[in-house]
Amino acid sequence: MSTTHKVAAVQFEPTMFEKERNIARLLELCEQAAAAGARLIVTPEMGTTGYCWFDRAEVAPFVETIPGPTTNRFAALARRQDCYIVVGMPEVDEDGIYFNTAVLIGPDGIVGRHRKTHPYISEPKWAAAGDLHNQVFETPIGRIALLICMDIHFVETARLMALGGADVICHISNWLAERTPAPYWISRAFENGCYVIESNRWGLERTVQFSGGSCVIAPDGQVIAVLDKGDGVLMSEIDLEAARARRVLGETVFAQRRPELYPELLTDTFSWNPRDFFGLYGHEPWPAGKTSRVSVAQFAPADDISRNLGEIAALAGKAKAEGAELVVFPELAMTGLSDPSTSAQPIPGRATDSLGMLARELDLYLVCGLAERDGDLVYNSACLIAPDGAISVYRKTHLSADERGWATAGDEWTVVDTPIGRIGLLIGHDASFPEAGRVLALHGCDLIACPAAIKGRFSSSHAGTEVGQPKPIPTGPDPHHWHHFRVRAGENNLFFAFANVVDPDRFYPGLSGVFGPDTFEFPRREAIVAGGTGLATALVDTTNLDSVYPTNVVRRKDLVSMRMPHSYRGLIKAAASNY
Repeated sequence: MSTTHKVAAVQFEPTMFEKERNIARLLELCEQAAAAGARLIVTPEMGTTGYCWFDRAEVAPFVETIPGPTTNRFAALARRQDCYIVVGMPEVDEDGIYFNTAVLIGPDGIVGRHRKTHPYISEPKWAAAGDLHNQVFETPIGRIALLICMDIHFVETARLMALGGADVICHISNWLAERTPAPYWISRAFENGCYVIESNRWGLERTVQFSGGSCVIAPDGQVIAVLDKGDGVLMSEIDLEAARARRVLGETVFAQRRPELYPELLTDTFSWNPRDFFGLYGHEPWPAGKTSRVSVAQFAPADDISRNLGEIAALAGKAKAEGAELVVFPELAMTGLSDPSTSAQPIPGRATDSLGMLARELDLYLVCGLAERDGDLVYNSACLIAPDGAISVYRKTHLSADERGWATAGDEWTVVDTPIGRIGLLIGHDASFPEAGRVLALHGCDLIACPAAIKGRFSSSHAGTEVGQPKPIPTGPDPHHWHHFRVRAGENNLFFAFANVVDPDRFYPGLSGVFGPDTFEFPRREAIVAGGTGLATALVDTTNLDSVYPTNVVRRKDLVSMRMPHSYRGLIKAAASNY
């Protein structure tokens, strides 16, 4: 049986109140895709009716049951052309409840459906949150999952589908206010090692400008086909074997997950006022918060601790001169990358004593990676060292294949309260696992400090034409349209300080940055090191207005509070044996 199949994304601008016109045009575009050989055809969210409905009464004449007249028409096409079609439409169930629904239709009729589970600002005007969670549908052309627009903001949804065996996620959307293909789309394909077929609408509806940019994204995050604007059909090809390898930056990430460390993913720490929650029962509350400057430093560590310490001291001095209060250095920055088991140092010990002296001298918080020796064991560790000499240690929990040859995995998260805010620690490959950042967000972290030594490609410029997208969608030049660790910041509503090794000869690209917490804010609050040895410094604000409620997104965590943890049980189970 062939593992390669032609697929198509349909881009379309529906017209409100003209349902018959919309369906006729969608059928025409799907027919065109099928005639070109597409076995899987994906159409936009609410493509049969348009999107910006005022209330239930206004959309009522256009909702349908599934199956119903609309799905019957697409089923006839699928049967005639021997293909599968994803249709976005407003659904009404037997109890008169309305849903924003995606339905997968094949040659034998309806295969399954997904109801949008994470409402955007507009859905509560007329629709209920979906109740069909994290399904994967087995078909002759692969294992297919469905997501609708806002759903893809949540790391848990795509992860559960990938753990369920999805080869391809069909993401139908009415995406807006952002250049497309959107970074979230790319990251969900990249971190789960699966295809994403994105069908986004374009055009203007009730003053809302939609972004277009429909695309097909490969399991390595490459945008392999894209359509900027206008009605049209985008053709591409998928290879199921590429998805089933489940590789991220060369690693078999599903086999490296640590489900025993993820049970907090089933909790909802932001369901109540977090300013009450995190101080409950006399527990130490959040730090008051302040406005600070935070730097990330990138360089290529040598195999000489003294030389590395000199580089760290020089960069820390420059950061202090820029007003920084916290500086994050790369993974293994103190002890070097080549032979960590030989260069490993005890904690506390001479290496951390030297870092402590530097922190006191410059009145800085320092986060630095080093190989740690503890008896017969060696860990890939990071230390957060305060100006008063206090040391907090995190031992890397997610080890790459190479690291397993010399390091023991840690078993605990590290969260530290400082005047800057609540800081969580991750190290490099840890951040490839969306579960890790989410656990720290649920602990109420304002900032994740991530020393890293990550090779390969995790960032790119915009992968489509730069012209033709009308305002107010941002269209200016952006050398890093997609940066995977910017997505980590936004999805968790926290600052992410990512300090990566830079060494092109060994395929370490650098691209260190401090990324902001608001995924919907433009221009973005961030600073990125362009290349070579250097610093990026950004303003980090963890303050709050004089209110009992959180007024800062980093404390309020809008996206985190919208999670649906009652459906996340699969995240704490081991991956299936075929991964």
